[in-house]
Amino acid sequence: MATTAVSVVDVCRSAQRAARALARSDTATRNRALRAISTALLERAPEILAANERDMQAGRDAQIGDALLDRLLLDHDRLAAIAAAVDQIVALPDPVGEVIDGHRLPNGLDVRKVRVPLGVIAVVYEARPNVTIDATALCLKSGNAIVLRGSSTAVNSNAAMAAVASEAAVAAGLPEGCVSLLSGDHGELAELATQKHYVDLIIPRGGERLKAALEEVATIPVIYAASGNCHVYVDASADPEQAEAIVLNAKTQRPGVCNAAETLLVHSEIAPVFVPRILSALHDAGVELRADERTRALAGGVASAGDGSSVSSLTLAQATDEDWDTEYLALTMAIAVVDSTEEAIEHVSRHGSGHSEAIVTRDTASARAFQLGVDAACVYVNASTRFTDGGEFGMGAEIGNSTQKLHARGPIGLRELCTFKYLVEGDGHIRV
Repeated sequence: MATTAVSVVDVCRSAQRAARALARSDTATRNRALRAISTALLERAPEILAANERDMQAGRDAQIGDALLDRLLLDHDRLAAIAAAVDQIVALPDPVGEVIDGHRLPNGLDVRKVRVPLGVIAVVYEARPNVTIDATALCLKSGNAIVLRGSSTAVNSNAAMAAVASEAAVAAGLPEGCVSLLSGDHGELAELATQKHYVDLIIPRGGERLKAALEEVATIPVIYAASGNCHVYVDASADPEQAEAIVLNAKTQRPGVCNAAETLLVHSEIAPVFVPRILSALHDAGVELRADERTRALAGGVASAGDGSSVSSLTLAQATDEDWDTEYLALTMAIAVVDSTEEAIEHVSRHGSGHSEAIVTRDTASARAFQLGVDAACVYVNASTRFTDGGEFGMGAEIGNSTQKLHARGPIGLRELCTFKYLVEGDGHIRV
């Protein structure tokens, strides 16, 4: 079963038993299970979409907002994309058993460093039902059992998808308990975060509140797939047309996700030309703008290409200190003018979350300084921050993007869900 049978402890204990069997499973069996999941998602689409519509209606009634509703929504195209992502994971090399390093010691002992599954991985996430399948596929492919704990906002969608995945995987030969879903009750999070005897790792995929809640109670290792306060910096030498396209894509292509840009920084030398242009473009795209004084000074008389209205009078609110630290996850953006690449780097260092940062420039020295100076999981030159994604990086689907520096950083894919062990072989060796 994919849902909680008796308690969190029971679920985690069952997952641990499954993990021991998964660690001994072969690539063919795990790939067969993933193909079965992909097929079942499409065959049982009416059931899944009906469950999702119940969640969507509850979300509309609760007025959770357009950004959260967009995260929550499943339709035939999105479901097909989720199934396709599972197929892509099938095609990826199996990380389990990969020899990372190996050598023979002078005494004749053979030492190999081999990649192995972590064991039981708990994934805690908010209103993103696609994570149910993405996380499951990655964990099973890497030989791990998974315990899922979604939010109450997506309770019906998660239950339907987890049931499909669990039943398909077990029918294909994986052990019972390899995929489990907790009910989403509020008290489960603290209990799950303390199951150190059964759970090897927790990955929360959500905002700062979820991160803070886990930091207070977790007694097992956590990889935080946390918030993304991402920046685009337009350097003095940037191509204005290219910069506009990158900024618009980073902000508007899908504003409710962690790799969307929240702040735009513009070098003062290009600002008189670029600021009016980008304000007009962002305004026409429906973006609410929060600007510093230097940006506001350049906005006077800017006309919107769409309706002829004044951008400054309609949408240019004064940016506050809080704006620079806010992950809006919506069509809102903060804008500031800076005097150098070094000042841009300093701004990112003070306010960024270590997720994804971008510079638009034709100057090699500026690009290199930004790459070396910005401390983030992903740093882009002349490209949108929206590419920070396991699928876009050729890793298949991802569980999230880690902003930490130890073990996993950036997209959390198959190898990030593994640890390693040393296998040492001798011939009667003893230490003297």
